Amino acid sequence: MNSILETHPTIYWEALHDKFYMKEEIYTMEWEDINLSRYRIAGAPYGGPIAMIRDDSKILTLGNEVKSIMYFYTSAGKLIYQFQWTHGKIISMQWTDTENFVTVLKDGTVCIFDIHGEFSQFSLGREAKDYGVIDAVIWGSGLVVMTSNYRLIAVNNLDEPRPKLLSDAKLTEKPHSWIVLPPQFTLSRSLEVFLAVGNTILVVDISDVQDQLLIQGPFTKMSVSMDGKLLALFTEKGELWVISTDFQKNLSQYNTGSTVPPDQMVWCSGDTVLLYWTGYILMVGPFGDWIKYNYESPLYLIPEIDGVRIITNETCEFLQKVPESTESIFRIGSTEPGAILFDAYEQFVNKNPKADENIRMIKYELEEAVDTCIQAAGNEINIKNQKALLKAASFGKCFIEFYNSEKFVKMCQIIRVLNAIRFYEIGIPLTYAQYCRLTPEVLIDRLTNRYYHLLAIRICNYLEMNTERVVVHWACAKIKTFTDDEEILSKIIIDKLTSTNEGKPSLCYTEIAKEAYRSGMPKLATKLLDFESQAANQVPLLISMQEDELSLKKAIESGDTDLIYLVILHLHRKLPIADFFKIINEKPLACSLLEVYCKQQNLSLLKDFYYQADYKSETAAILTNESYKETDVMSRIEKLKTALKYYSEDKDRQFEVKSTDEHIKLLQIQEQLEKETNQVFLELSLSETIFKCLIIGQTARASKLRSEFRIPEKRFWWIKLKALVKTNDWEGLENFAKQKSPIGYIPFIEECLKANAPQEASKYVEKCDADQRPALWQRIRGEQQ
Repeated sequence: MNSILETHPTIYWEALHDKFYMKEEIYTMEWEDINLSRYRIAGAPYGGPIAMIRDDSKILTLGNEVKSIMYFYTSAGKLIYQFQWTHGKIISMQWTDTENFVTVLKDGTVCIFDIHGEFSQFSLGREAKDYGVIDAVIWGSGLVVMTSNYRLIAVNNLDEPRPKLLSDAKLTEKPHSWIVLPPQFTLSRSLEVFLAVGNTILVVDISDVQDQLLIQGPFTKMSVSMDGKLLALFTEKGELWVISTDFQKNLSQYNTGSTVPPDQMVWCSGDTVLLYWTGYILMVGPFGDWIKYNYESPLYLIPEIDGVRIITNETCEFLQKVPESTESIFRIGSTEPGAILFDAYEQFVNKNPKADENIRMIKYELEEAVDTCIQAAGNEINIKNQKALLKAASFGKCFIEFYNSEKFVKMCQIIRVLNAIRFYEIGIPLTYAQYCRLTPEVLIDRLTNRYYHLLAIRICNYLEMNTERVVVHWACAKIKTFTDDEEILSKIIIDKLTSTNEGKPSLCYTEIAKEAYRSGMPKLATKLLDFESQAANQVPLLISMQEDELSLKKAIESGDTDLIYLVILHLHRKLPIADFFKIINEKPLACSLLEVYCKQQNLSLLKDFYYQADYKSETAAILTNESYKETDVMSRIEKLKTALKYYSEDKDRQFEVKSTDEHIKLLQIQEQLEKETNQVFLELSLSETIFKCLIIGQTARASKLRSEFRIPEKRFWWIKLKALVKTNDWEGLENFAKQKSPIGYIPFIEECLKANAPQEASKYVEKCDADQRPALWQRIRGEQQ
């Protein structure tokens, strides 16, 4: 009978208590003549890259000088990038969650590299620089360092580094070991540091130091599980002790028989602890059971969420607990529905009638069996085994009347993606569990960052994901590495972007244009910005590129007034005033918005704008407004005379000419009145000036003002009436009333009543019309009562 499997999975299995663990070789390493024992190594999780640099302490024993070279390899041993290390003594190095490589140097400098060697750096502050760093722990998105005076400095976010000094544990010597519990795993949601001091452990955070009062120490090695729940401790006596990270539960103890601390101690998922000494790995389970793996060559362990990657000189292996779905199908003697369905399919392939009997056995559990085979296929690394499990699932589907095939289709897609990235040329050995945790979006970003743009686009299209960020990254990478003529590059990029973007939402061309500009290709940057549909992205970059007129043009085309103001104000700050106005004058909308802004914020600029544009009336209006702010009358008059001059040059402004001229005359008269009478007249209107003249007895001057400014008769009568009443000049009022009144006599009565003089008001009732008198008499009597 022929097996439908390439290799039966159980050949890799080993039992640990009631669980099975399997170790599979994923790659034969492509590197040559590598001896891991001579290198310092840091491996990124989720099938990430491996960083290696010669170990300084071991270089000294070689007796010859060797240049320090930093290497970045894939998990398959393919070189990604290498560069000479010139940055100083490395205290610690590790990869972050975003696959940035972080090194902490002795002087407190932190260098952050991308996978292609581009880097940035920051300092941990004066404390670290003055005392020097003696140790550091780098975790997913931050780090903690220990200075030579045993103080701890933490950075929670490497993207926005803000070094903070943790509480002082008052150490007098370096701890036996120490680790970090990231904030997402603590109850307080603040970072905690575990320090093995004496026989106990101190827990240090930003505000407190707590002694856990343990007596089992000293602890020479510590390791936190991937979920942050468990803490593995290796004691000086050679015991492995596992407790909860809140120190409330004692879970297991195991005597390893070695008082020498392991070179590495990591968790395999959350179930077992791996301890590596030269020559072998000891895997210890929760009930004291163990498995020993012997190795002739040195190795390095990289913990994953579902297992451990084992990197040796020759191979990359993956050690994990056998997934439940895989175990239920392939465990010897299994009677689970999945195992029976797989056996039925195997019998069917071999044309054995027993297949029908097996299907009948699990008639009511077929759906569960199909789902188990689908899940097991996802957990498989061997492609032939994947196909066999998927075919078994497909075979089982045929016997289910209503089965939702979405799970099957989706798993087929995921497996195809995983197989593509596991290929040794790519070298990202993601498992199904890691893929689900990482998400397809992050995977695409990682492929893109490694310049696998074609594969990333194909996966995006296959999974119906947006390809924009991949295309943008490709274009930026092309610009960075292109050495030919700019015109050729321009054609390549624009042709590619327009063909890729056809029928899809618009790409963000701004990022590509920024890279072109940074790379010294302003023509390409300008061309790319022509394709940018979002003016809010387009205009700021044009401003930074010194494309003044183009930035204003694009802002105006967008119709966004805020964007137009951004350009206008930038140009005003940057350009000489003449050049600024030259650009603005050609854009009517920009002129209008500048006027609106200047009227509220900058009248001086507005006056300059009107002057250079020869807007005489507008300039006169500003001068008129400015005149009102002058406290000195002569200064006010001078500004008004200048305004009058500008108004006079515009034949359509005769009204303004007349008004301004009269205003000047009035100011001159008011100034003279102030000198003669020692009274305040400025700021008064013409009517108020005449009124005040009448009040203070300047009747002749009031009459002169009336004739000079041609005050209408009715208006003058009203002013004089109010003035006579105001001064209680009842006799004068009677004499005034003897003339024929153009405003009638009811106003006389009204004003007298307002002045509480009903007796005086009664004198004018008889001068009113007969039909008005009864009501007026009644009102006057009401006032008298």
